[in-house]
Amino acid sequence: MTEATGNANRMTTMKALVFHPPNRVALEDRAKPTIRQATDAIVRIITTSICGTDLHILKGDVPTIPDGRILGHEGVGIVEEVGSSVLGFCKGDKVLISVITSCGRCSFCKQGMYSHCRSGGWCLGNSIDGTQAEYVRIPFADNGLYLLPPKVEDEAAVMLSCILPTGLECGVLNGQVKPGDLVAIVGAGPVGLAALLTAQLYSPAEIIMMDLDDNRLEMARTMGATQVVNTSDGKALEQVMALTKTAGVDVAIEAVGCPATFDICQAIIAPGGRIANVGVHGKSVELHLERLWSSNITLATRLVDARTTPMLLKMVESGRLDAKKLVSHRFKLSEIMKAYDTFANAAKQHALKVILKN
Repeated sequence: MTEATGNANRMTTMKALVFHPPNRVALEDRAKPTIRQATDAIVRIITTSICGTDLHILKGDVPTIPDGRILGHEGVGIVEEVGSSVLGFCKGDKVLISVITSCGRCSFCKQGMYSHCRSGGWCLGNSIDGTQAEYVRIPFADNGLYLLPPKVEDEAAVMLSCILPTGLECGVLNGQVKPGDLVAIVGAGPVGLAALLTAQLYSPAEIIMMDLDDNRLEMARTMGATQVVNTSDGKALEQVMALTKTAGVDVAIEAVGCPATFDICQAIIAPGGRIANVGVHGKSVELHLERLWSSNITLATRLVDARTTPMLLKMVESGRLDAKKLVSHRFKLSEIMKAYDTFANAAKQHALKVILKN
């Protein structure tokens, strides 16, 4: 290959993390994305991350992901090109990429249910190529990008792509957390910790964080958890009941996505309480209606709509919300395989959110 050929290839190709079912990913050369619709934008990725959902994909919990898909749905980047109908952005703008793509016109979008947009929803790293690459195509760019204020650091902004709005909307808001509530969050991973940070905006009396990992529980204490419970000894129910004087909790937020953690939520919920599911479930769970049918509980599920992203961005910009504290590890995009290994072995590596820099 001549130097000229090599330069030409670099202009038309990029590095990207590609999924090969059932459970393999590889860093490969792929063609750079191009404008397909007038509402598209092409963004050069500066900072991206790995989400727990990406691990669920590798476990087979999201079987609709096709072979050859570029993974990732979080990112900050620079606009490289915009379609002729994009009004809010231009080449050179620094932007936050939202996990949710929305047309803004369909019946679901008009209800504010952007996650179920008939032309979008959770597309990136799912039905279209995602952000764990050097470049990404963003459909409906006017609705899926946010101009990044100069005061907001890239690493903090990436937390607003997915996990903070997810923790807030699917956990805190769906759980209807209110002042004085007793709240339990089952799962102290990044999304569980995002729920912890945002739950405090609503002044609950107690937030009990539950997990198998003592390191994550200690991090939860530093982020505002009033109590922590290690669930590894099988005595989580007894501990929560002791902490709540046998009453149970008003809100139980499931932030893992497995039968055992869903069972804990059912066991600790008080009469009149709310269970908010956040985790991605790849297996069936058992709903114990034989116990709960008379307990006046509410069970809520949701896919993040990212309606709260503008509010959260303002809070990060003002310093009211410290999103960067969720970051534990940093890698180059070229080290993404090492980054996945670190994130997949979070307990051993003491990993929370893993950042990838391009």
